[in-house]
This record gives sequence, structure tokens and C-alpha cells, in this order.
Amino acid sequence: MRPRAAAIGAALAALAAGGLAALDRAFPPDLSALGDVSVAVEDRDGRLLRLFTNGEGRWRLPATVADVPPHYLAALKGFEDGRFDRHLGVDPLAVARAAGQNLMAGRTVSGASTLTQQVVRLLEPRPRTFGAKAVEALRAVQLELHHSKDEILGMYLTLAPFGGPVEGVRAAALVYFGKPASALTPAEAALLVALPQSPTRLRPDRHSAAAQAARDKVLARVADTLGPDVAAEALAEPVRLTERGLPMLAPRLAAGLARGAAGTVRTTIDGRLQAAVETLAERAVEPLGDAVSTAILVVDNRDRSVVAHVGGLGLLDARRAGFVNLADAARSPGSVLKPFVYGMAFDARIVHPRTIVADVPTRFGAYEPANFDHRHRGDLTVAEALQRSLNIPAVAVLSEVGTLKFADALRRSGAVLHLPAGAGRAHLPIVLGGAAISLSDVTALFAGLATGGEVRPLRTRPDQPPGVAYRLMSAAAAAQVAEILRGTSLPTGSPRLADARAAGIAFKTGTSFGFRDSWAVGFTADHTVGVWVGRPDGTPMPGTYGLETAAPILMRVFDLLPVAPPARHESAALTGAAPPALARFSVGDALRAPGAVERPDRLQVLAPANGATVTLSAEGAQEVALRAAGGRRPLRWLVDGRPVESAPYRRDALWRPDGPGFHRVVVVDADGRSEALDVRVKREDSGRKGMAVITEAVETNRTSVSGR
Repeated sequence: MRPRAAAIGAALAALAAGGLAALDRAFPPDLSALGDVSVAVEDRDGRLLRLFTNGEGRWRLPATVADVPPHYLAALKGFEDGRFDRHLGVDPLAVARAAGQNLMAGRTVSGASTLTQQVVRLLEPRPRTFGAKAVEALRAVQLELHHSKDEILGMYLTLAPFGGPVEGVRAAALVYFGKPASALTPAEAALLVALPQSPTRLRPDRHSAAAQAARDKVLARVADTLGPDVAAEALAEPVRLTERGLPMLAPRLAAGLARGAAGTVRTTIDGRLQAAVETLAERAVEPLGDAVSTAILVVDNRDRSVVAHVGGLGLLDARRAGFVNLADAARSPGSVLKPFVYGMAFDARIVHPRTIVADVPTRFGAYEPANFDHRHRGDLTVAEALQRSLNIPAVAVLSEVGTLKFADALRRSGAVLHLPAGAGRAHLPIVLGGAAISLSDVTALFAGLATGGEVRPLRTRPDQPPGVAYRLMSAAAAAQVAEILRGTSLPTGSPRLADARAAGIAFKTGTSFGFRDSWAVGFTADHTVGVWVGRPDGTPMPGTYGLETAAPILMRVFDLLPVAPPARHESAALTGAAPPALARFSVGDALRAPGAVERPDRLQVLAPANGATVTLSAEGAQEVALRAAGGRRPLRWLVDGRPVESAPYRRDALWRPDGPGFHRVVVVDADGRSEALDVRVKREDSGRKGMAVITEAVETNRTSVSGR
């Protein structure tokens, strides 16, 4: 019978083992909590920029034994589970010891849960009943059979509670100490070992005395493990918590990258530079009012990586549209796109940097652009026209380049243009801010200008492919434009007035119509910086200009970057004469260029109005502005039959009246057509100096879209 009994016993054992194996396969541990972790957005060196809560609204980061220092693991095992490396999920000796202590005390004074059993509770929370403890014990054995000790420790390091929404040792180290878990000191490690014992009662930010007492208890128990000297030094160290809390750098960029992502997202951002640029932005905009915001981008020209990104200010401030990434918002760019018009014109041999262009009143059909200051400079070079950001020459050159060709080139380079509602295609005002564009796209265009005219998409992740390059202009044209922009007048009060030239900063500013947007974009050989300032809701900021508002911020950002002067390419094209064929660009020719608006033929006087009264001050000589439109130049002006001096290419003149009385003003064009009007001149006794005051005016159909 004995052999038969043995056989039956073996069969029953086999059936039991098989049953347990079947149960193990049928009911594996639920490890889903390990997958529900926070998205951590990091800078290019692995420093945290922003941490997002997981699906349960908690900060939880995946952790392994490699993420913590050895003294943390030693303290954890020594305090929580001294036989962790030897038991199979349940420690019989600990169970016996706890049972004896509790029996002697008549109440529960000691627990026997191993770290593995604690992991089971974290994975599958249950009511604290005897049956639940039995299930936990079985689950603990199950975990030990399928996972290594280091893997089980990693589960604990990921899920352990540390107070409030903080779970896992990595999140706890960041929240409480502002550092990665790998940098924990023995004193900090001991505090984090103690905290999961009672995470609410021991929270160091709320109950510092209780937290320190619990930490000291851990250090006393593991003193032999850590070493008496290390433990003594840790006991003498007070609990010091970080005052910064979790980092919140590049929050809008981080939010965009975290959307739909999992785990850790590495970016191209330089965390130290980012922090400095954000501080600079806050201080620079503060004097402009609570509702004003700014967007700033810093790009490494070598690979188009964004190394600093300010998408706006006041993350929770509704007045600043805090949740909107203003770096990607479409805004009117003012004059910022002018360099690309001229660069394309250089390539097409329409103009040359030394080509003479006339800055005079000019009408393009019903459209008459005006310079920002409503003044005219007459003859000057194209380079000077760009440096002074004059509107009339830019519109004239664009009319020759072609608005559709220009807009299409920008789109092919990756820029998105937002035309006004109802506009089926781009028109001449596009060069003065008549189409909205984002700071990101503008900065990408200027980065292309800085690198020989080849535009590539900006990159915010190191694993992001470089994107398709588009040659917007030739390297020669880009070099000419860059050299012109290096000669732009520096903003008043720029912090680097003395060394901006040495650093080779080329920049362009812009101000949109109605003072709604101020821009400054500049570049050196190494970096491109874009700055936008304005109110997110688009309301005007009267009296704010790109040169005075955004450009100083631009220069301060460059102060944060390494100064690496480029090899200067002083082109003879900028210092010598233009080729004979491009010696002069006539605005009148532009009116007849392909793609331009039809030139008006009717000669008409725009100012002064017929019958206007001109009031002269009692002191000094005053001049009256005479302005005409249409007709074929040269125009001749006569007052009472006497000629008034005027340049042959101009449609305006300055007349200095001899004295009060009625005068006949006549303008005659090259075809003999004429227009006449009568003007009365009188004096006032107030003694006002300067231009004459015209007390009766006529609407001149003048349009000014943008400026410096």
C-alpha cells in the first residue's frame, strides 16, 4: 500500500502544482498602474522642464534601482525589509516575530509585510482584512516567481506614496528637494524611506517636526548599515526643503510636446538659458502693463534647434491668454518681411543694394502706401531704404517681384500666411503687415537668411528629423541682405550699443498697424532670436514701436548668448556702385511692372485742397507742402505763374509763401496736362514756428499699414 499511497501523493502534488500554475496564468498580477505615469518634459541635458500629472492626477515617474543612490536602497531594505534579498515574497521569520510582539502587547504593534507585499498593495489596493492579507501573500510569491528583486524594487520606487499627489521616489525628490533622486543625501534618503509609512501625517512641507522625527528613527535603525559616521552626520542635518517646487520652464512648448506622449520627452531646450530668458521676459514686459505679453524664440542656426522658447507670460493669467502659445499665434508682422522682398529682388536682378530708389509719394491704383513717419527721403540706395524700413520703396520693389510669387515662396519655405478675411490672394500690403504670420515661422525664415538663404523647419526635439530645406534666395543675396541689416540703427538704450556691431548682429524690426504688434528678429552666425510684444487680445498699444519695445529685448537676449563674431563679408556690392543696368529703380517703372496695379493717368492735386486757408505763424518762414498724384513725370509746380523748385522724379514740392493773400497754384505734367487750385494765406499772431497750418484739408486716400 505504501507505493500506492506515494503514487497518489505524487499525483495530488502534481495536480496541485498544475492547478496553481493554471491559476497563475489565469490571474496574473495587474501591473497597469506602472504604465500610468506622468509625462516628464526635459531639456537637452536631461534636466526637468515640466512634469505633468498622470491619469489619476498624480505625479508619478517610473523608477529603477539605477535612479537612486546605494545608501537609499540600503536604508530602505534595512528599515522596511532586512531579509528582502533572501525571502520569496513572504518572510516567515518576520511573521513569527510580529505575531509574538502583537500577542504580548495585546494589540498590533508590528507588521510583517515585506517590500514585495507592499508592492502588491500598491498595485491592487484591498481592504485590510485577513483574507486580503492572504491574497497579498500569494500575490507576493507570484511576483517573486516572475520578476527579479531589482524589478520588484523598481515597482516600489515607482508607486510608493509620498504625500498628496506625489508618488514614487523620483517625483518625491523633485518636489521636496528640487533634485533628481540619484542626488539624494543620506539624510534626504532617510526622510523618503520614512515618508511612505504615513505619507499624510509625515509630509515634511506640512509637518516638519514629525517628518524629522521619523527620519531620525530610520537613521538610528540603519546606522550600522550606513556607517556610524554617515548616520551621525545625517542626524545632525536639518530637514531642508526646496523653495522652488517643481520646475515650470517652457510651459507652453512642454504642453504641446506632452500632448499624446508617454514617459519622458527630451527637447532641444537649454534649461539654463531658458530660465534666464524667461526672467528677462518678465522684467522687460512688466513696465508695459499687466495685459501685455511677449513671445521669444532662440534658435541654434546649425541644426535649427530651439534652445529657448517663451510662448507668453502668466500661465494662469487670462488677461495675458496664459494658456495660448503666442509663439505660434498668427499676428501682423509689420515691416519684418521686407528683407525677403529685397533678397528675392537681388536674385532676380530687379535691384542691387546700391541701386538708387526714389522714396516719393506714389499711388498703386487705389492704394497709396505711406512711410511710418509720413515723410519722404527722395533719392537713396536700396540698402538705405531697407535699413530705414521705408514702406514706399518696399512696395514698389514687391510690385516688380510679384506678390503672388513672393507669397508662394514664403509658403514653400514652410511659413503659413493668414490673409485678411475675404482676400482671395496676396496683395501689395503683404510686405507691410497685410498678412498675419507666427513668430515661429518668422524666426525660421530669418534663420534661413542667417545660413545662406536656405530655410528649414525649426526643431524642438533631438529625435526630430531636420525637415525639407527650401532655398528662398541665393547665398549671395542672403549675404547682401545680412550685411545691410547689420547696419540697421540700434535701439535707444540697447545694453550692447558698444559691441552689437562686433558681435555681428543683423536685425529687423516691425510695428503692425494700430500699434498692435511689436517685432524684432535678429541673427548672428550662431543664433537667431525672434521677439514679439503685444496684447494677446489684439488691442492697440499706442506709442509702442518694434525698435523701442521689442529690439531692446532682442539685444538683451543676445547678451545671454556666447559672442562669436562671424567672418565679416564686406561686399563690394554694398560699398561700390551698382551695375549700370541697375543704377536706378524708378517707382514709376514699378507701377507698370508685371503683376502691379494699373497706373492711374489722371493728374490731380492731393494737397492743399482747393480753397484751403494756410495760416502762417508771426515768426519765421513757413513752407506749404504741395502734393499731386497721377500724370507723367516730371511735374512742374507754379504759384502765381512763378515756378516752385522740385526734383523731376517727385510728385510733391515745398512752397514758401511771400506773405498773406490769395494765390493760384498750378501743376503741369510732362504731357501738358494741368490741374489748378486757389489757396488763401494768412498770418496769426501766436508766433508758431515750423510748417504752415492748413485749416481746411482734403482726404488724401493715404494708407499706412506698418512701420519700424
